[in-house]
Amino acid sequence: MRIPGQLDFFHSTAAGLCLLALSGASLPARAAADAVLISPEGRTTIRIAADASRFSVAHRGDAVIANSPLGLELEDAPQLAGLALERRADHRVDQVIPLIATKAASARDHYRATTLTFRERGGQRRRLLLDVRAYDDGVAFRYRLDSAAPVRLRGERTAFVAAGDPSCLTAVANGAHETEFIRQNWSQLREGVGYDVPLVCTTASGRTTYAITQADLSGYTGASLWREGGALRVRLSAVPKRDGPAYVSPAGLSTAWRVVMLGDRNGDLIASQLIGNLNRPPQGDFSWVKPGKAAWDWWSGPLEGMKPSMDNYRRFIDFAAASGFPYYLIDAGWAWGSGGCCDALPGTDVTRPAEGIDMPALVRYAADKGVALLLWVHWAHLAPRMEQVLDTYAAWGIKGVKIDFMDRDDQEMVAFYRRVAEATAKRHLLLDLHAAYVPDGMQRSYPNFITQEGVLGAEWDKMDKRVTPRHNLMLPYTRMLAGPIDYTPGGFRNGTPASYSVRAVLPFTQTTRGQALAMYVVYDSPLQMVSDDPDAYRDADGFDFIRRVPTAWDETRFLSGEPGRDILLARRQGKAWYLGAMTAAEGPTGIEVPLRFLPAGRYRVTLWEDGEHPNALRRSQREVTPDEVLSLRLAPAGGAAVLLEPLP
Repeated sequence: MRIPGQLDFFHSTAAGLCLLALSGASLPARAAADAVLISPEGRTTIRIAADASRFSVAHRGDAVIANSPLGLELEDAPQLAGLALERRADHRVDQVIPLIATKAASARDHYRATTLTFRERGGQRRRLLLDVRAYDDGVAFRYRLDSAAPVRLRGERTAFVAAGDPSCLTAVANGAHETEFIRQNWSQLREGVGYDVPLVCTTASGRTTYAITQADLSGYTGASLWREGGALRVRLSAVPKRDGPAYVSPAGLSTAWRVVMLGDRNGDLIASQLIGNLNRPPQGDFSWVKPGKAAWDWWSGPLEGMKPSMDNYRRFIDFAAASGFPYYLIDAGWAWGSGGCCDALPGTDVTRPAEGIDMPALVRYAADKGVALLLWVHWAHLAPRMEQVLDTYAAWGIKGVKIDFMDRDDQEMVAFYRRVAEATAKRHLLLDLHAAYVPDGMQRSYPNFITQEGVLGAEWDKMDKRVTPRHNLMLPYTRMLAGPIDYTPGGFRNGTPASYSVRAVLPFTQTTRGQALAMYVVYDSPLQMVSDDPDAYRDADGFDFIRRVPTAWDETRFLSGEPGRDILLARRQGKAWYLGAMTAAEGPTGIEVPLRFLPAGRYRVTLWEDGEHPNALRRSQREVTPDEVLSLRLAPAGGAAVLLEPLP
């Protein structure tokens, strides 16, 4: 949508001129002229060198990314030779996109953009296209080679050089993306280590927080960031055991978007829709996608999965029905010849249930109680015969699948994600991917792809001590910026780091009951697990909140907090507001909540605050107005949940 009277801006640094082009215009090349693209409200700026060799980024005049390399390395050309700007075509977009089952009811997609066409001065005279966008909350660019010829890409020359020595939140990349985030300065990043996206930093001035990440891997491959001198260089993920370059295309190339999300404060990026906006909109009808909570049998049971039996499964179905949950996820062990949760045994048949399990009968039993079933499956059992497996599940009446143990983000695995998203959407099946790479916004194109892991979540409470209060308070500011986060909350054997011990069956947590509730507001997941055993919730403090809290929202607002320390996040559904407060503090603490974000009127506030021990809560109610300030009391490693409902 074009807004009449507004202009796109490009500056010529060589001539000291400012060229103004109406939206959609095409401009001739100017010798030695850098292209500078400024966002609609002037908050962000990205500068591209006239020879496509460098870029830089600023936010409100604060230098963020200093001059940093651009380019591609083809198998037959380490660098395209002597690129010169041949053409640029400018346009703008301002539209509101309705969303399905996510952190907001809609997304404003508002940016200025250009496509810069560069041509080699010599050699094969190839053309490289650079698509560039400037949003008020970030910038993005991608490379294209519009050619019918095959492309064999060794890698990108793309790298990020920080302005100054910012403080950053970093995680070492691994296949499942289940690692901790630590705080370190850019200068402390190590050689020979791959860092995951998003990598989140705050400039030395303190005026800008930014996240380096990627979007829309469709048809491409994943990447991590590796230190080379003062830069973090993009290193593409290669297909295991495949000789040759990291990426191979039969014709042409369109890379993932390289993204720098930008905001004034830690937490401002949580509500951003930038990653989704860089993906194509959904094609077809997805009104059938229903968010909600799911009973789940694995977290409270043995690592190899619960023993398959009709009685065991009916028990969880009955719990989901009594709690008003729309789903029950049957995890590992249900299929014929299963060997536990983690191995894709050759004798396993995921189109047959284990002996004694009548899956269609189980589906009917659940449906009569208003519950739909989701099934776990190992990706290696699904990939070779995807159509047959998914047709079988659809015929049984299954409503979704959790696919696990991909542990890769190379070209073949990225293609698998798209293939399974298409195949599940075609059959009206929800999709949850585990041991998955970090989201790239694909949920925008496939709203049935309702959540994914790629996070060190609560399942690790069963195995080690890494899921600390500090880790929980890193996630909203880091991994969650990229998209939904299937952390699997709901553990109701609560404690503190001092009281915690590792236990695989009926595990403990290192945080209080108040924090367990707050996670359902803070952690973005339209399909949200209620992870503990049904007996853990019987007459338990706070379960009334879990039964009520939504999993998809009309609006999200960050109110306050610092990574690794605390957070206060507000989300709205309809006219009701839900607040989640979490802290990693080792002692009691308080959070002040100004209510001025509320529309005028009177509200009934219900509070669930930490009680006298980690499994206890204080529940209270009173009336408030937007002029008031709530005072929340949080225990060590604690939290609180708040419901604000307008009164007639």
